[in-house]
Amino acid sequence: MKKIDWYIIKKFFTTFFFSIFLFAVIAVAVDLGEKTDDFVKANLSAIDILLQYYSAFVPYIVALLFPLFVFIAVIFFTSKMAVRSEIIAIIASGTSFRRFLRPYWIGGISLALLLMYAANYVIPIAQDRRTAFEEKYIDVNSTYDPLKPRSRNIYSRLDSFTYFGVRNYDTTMKTGGPFFLQRIKGNQLVYNLRGESIKWDTSSKTWILQNVLERTINGLHEKATYSARVNKPFNFKPFDLSHDEHAKDKLTTPDLHHFIELEKLRGAEDLHELQVEQYRRFATPVAVIILTLIGGIIASRKVRGGSGAHIAIGIMLGAAFILMDRFSTMFSTKGNLPPLIAAWIPNFVFVWVALYLYKKSPK
Repeated sequence: MKKIDWYIIKKFFTTFFFSIFLFAVIAVAVDLGEKTDDFVKANLSAIDILLQYYSAFVPYIVALLFPLFVFIAVIFFTSKMAVRSEIIAIIASGTSFRRFLRPYWIGGISLALLLMYAANYVIPIAQDRRTAFEEKYIDVNSTYDPLKPRSRNIYSRLDSFTYFGVRNYDTTMKTGGPFFLQRIKGNQLVYNLRGESIKWDTSSKTWILQNVLERTINGLHEKATYSARVNKPFNFKPFDLSHDEHAKDKLTTPDLHHFIELEKLRGAEDLHELQVEQYRRFATPVAVIILTLIGGIIASRKVRGGSGAHIAIGIMLGAAFILMDRFSTMFSTKGNLPPLIAAWIPNFVFVWVALYLYKKSPK
C-alpha cells in the first residue's frame, strides 16, 4: 500500500472509533440515569456495576448500530476530503477512481471481520451476562412479584420418536416433577419412564430422577425396573426448558446452530426467528463492506452543500437500510419469507445501489 492508502485508512479508523466511543459514552450515561435507583436498591458498588453490567452493555449497544456508524464515519471523513479538494488532487495525479476506493475496501473488510467475530462469539456472551444481571438486579426491583409462581408444565419432543413431559418445572431451581418419557416405534409404545421428580445436576451435567419406574415393552413381553435414583444424560438442558425469549441473542453461533437442529428434531414449528438471527450474523458484516463503499462513492463528489449534504444523504440511506432490514425480518417471523432471503435482502438491494452510484460517479 502507498502513503495515500494509509492516510485514508487512518482517517477511516480514527473517525469511526472516535464516533463509536462517543456514542458508547452517551449510551452509558443515559442508561445509568435510568437505572441509578435500581443500582442503589440492589446495593451494588461502582466496580460491580462496571464489571458485571456495563462491560456487557457496551458491546451490545455498539454492535446494535455498528454498520450505521461505519457508514456515517466514511461519509464524514470522505466529505471533508472532498471539501478540501484532496480527492480532486488524488484523481488528477493519475489515480483511477477504482484505485482510490482500495483503502475503503481494506477498511470495510477489516471492520466487517471484527464485527463478524464479535457477533458470532463475543456479543452473545455479553448478552447473556447483561440479561442475567438485569433479571437479578433490575427487573426484580421493578416488576418482580414474590407470590407469582415460576413453575409451569412442559410437554415436548426429545427426538423424532421420543416424547417427554415435566409438571411444575421451576426454571430457577431447575427442578420439577412428576416426569414422564415415552418412546414410540411405529404405532406402538416400546419404552416408558416415569419419575417422581427431576433435577439438573450441575457437576455431572445430567438429570437426576427420583423414584423411577422404567418399562420396556416388546410385543406381549414387558420388563419393569424400579430405581430410587438414576442419572439420565438427556439431550435437553435447563436452557432448553426455559423458553427464554432472548435465547437467540445469548447463544454463540455454534450453540445457536445446535439449538436450531435440536428444535427441528423436536418438531418445533416456528424457527424463523432463530434462523434469521443465525443468517444475519454473517449478512450484517457484509453490509458493513457495502455501506463503506456507498459512503465513499457518495461523499467523494464535491457538492455545494458540503459535508451537511453528504451526511443528510447518508442518514436517509442508512434509515432506508434499517427499515428494509426490519421489514424483511417481520415478513419472515410473521409470514412465509424464507429466513435466508430475509437476512440478505438489504444486502442484495444495496449492492445494486452501490453499483449504480459507482457507475454514475465522476471518474
